[in-house]
Amino acid sequence: MSTAISPTAYNYKVVRQFAIMTVVWGILGMGLGVFIASQLVWPELNFGLPWTTFGRLRPLHTNLVIFAFGGCALFATSYYVVQRTCQTRLISDSLAAFTFWGWQAVIVGAVVTLPLGYTTTKEYAELEWPIAILLAIVWVTYAVVFFGTIVKRKTKHIYVGNWFYGAFILVTAMLHIVNHASLPVSLFKSYSAYAGATDAMIQWWYGHNAVGFFLTTGFLGMMYYFVPKQAERPIYSYRLSIVHFWALITLYIWAGPHHLHYTALPDWAQSLGMAMSIILLAPSWGGMINGMMTLSGAWHKLRTDPILRFLVVSLAFYGMSTFEGPMMAIKTVNSLSHYTDWTIGHVHAGALGWVAMISIGALYHMIPKLFGRAQMHSVALINTHFWLATIGTVLYIASMWVNGITQGLMWRAINDDGTLTYSFVEALQASHPGYIVRALGGAFFAAGMLFMAYNVWRTVRASDPAEAEAAAKIAVVGAH
Repeated sequence: MSTAISPTAYNYKVVRQFAIMTVVWGILGMGLGVFIASQLVWPELNFGLPWTTFGRLRPLHTNLVIFAFGGCALFATSYYVVQRTCQTRLISDSLAAFTFWGWQAVIVGAVVTLPLGYTTTKEYAELEWPIAILLAIVWVTYAVVFFGTIVKRKTKHIYVGNWFYGAFILVTAMLHIVNHASLPVSLFKSYSAYAGATDAMIQWWYGHNAVGFFLTTGFLGMMYYFVPKQAERPIYSYRLSIVHFWALITLYIWAGPHHLHYTALPDWAQSLGMAMSIILLAPSWGGMINGMMTLSGAWHKLRTDPILRFLVVSLAFYGMSTFEGPMMAIKTVNSLSHYTDWTIGHVHAGALGWVAMISIGALYHMIPKLFGRAQMHSVALINTHFWLATIGTVLYIASMWVNGITQGLMWRAINDDGTLTYSFVEALQASHPGYIVRALGGAFFAAGMLFMAYNVWRTVRASDPAEAEAAAKIAVVGAH
């Protein structure tokens, strides 16, 4: 059956492509995460090979879950939301198609180069200069498609979700281009344009805002569309959403120095990062409360709607991790938590609990509409996925909290003569049970993604894309 897109309909083809690849990369990225977590329990799983060591695979895991899984989810939902809220088709089908294929090429580049050891060594910015340039070109094209579509909108106002998507696109471009400024010395080796503490400062300005804009602001755009849609309630406070937007983007950009406490970074810069991180709690919780309160009068739907459950529980994890982050940015807390597994637990409270869960909920909402179905193949499978994801996330976070505090306390314990009470190996031995629980939690979460893949496959197999296109054509004319 032809899936040609009517010129008057929304461009659902590119949304479908990104949605499917979100699931594919999610399984690969999370599966790799379970594998490297298992390496910390059973070191033999390194296999004695350079390209399968934890040090090579860990950056591949972070790139796959952040940029492949998270990135595809952001492309899919932003293209879907901007068309429906602006009541117009994407400004260019060919440019949208380029963003899809270009983004997949960037990810394949990461899959090839990172295990081979080609890396800038900058966290979340490991990709060497040729791939980084391709990423920048794809991203600028994405901005053209997104903002071009907003310019030709049929609606008078710009829906708040698009403000968040727009800010995430612009700031991510700025962060990526500035932090990747470098001097190439060969095809896969370059040196940073910055030196010493300046290099560290720019890297963590980028690194924390990869979290703040790529993994928060973009997904808040997702939240502001899909939570009201799934709950069938208007957003609780439109005014709060605008205050939330401006406060968040004003404050987040300053928080990076909290990654560099007790380093060569000037003390005033560390303190500024700490202060901004603490203040950041207010807009973060403003957004979380706005999402939660949207369910006023609709809480009963959680009993029967596992998609809404994914969306609401993601907000709970967002609230928790955006409380934990500012607390960990306080210097005295950071002196205990930094360089420990507590940091890993915090990252995954956000990554699994917030980013992955809201993405999964949004995909379950979108996919039937993209493929001309009334609903997903199996609601029971969505329910199973929800419990696997929730239990997996809790196991992961709790094990890393216990490990992190154990490590921090053991490392700072000293004898009367000033010598260390515990060796590093003793701290490692104490961490071993936590690593087992962490691997188990990750396996639960990854197993849920396999259930999702089967559910999506069955839904797509029974689909009628022509019906979806017809529905899109009607939706352009009708109100949302």
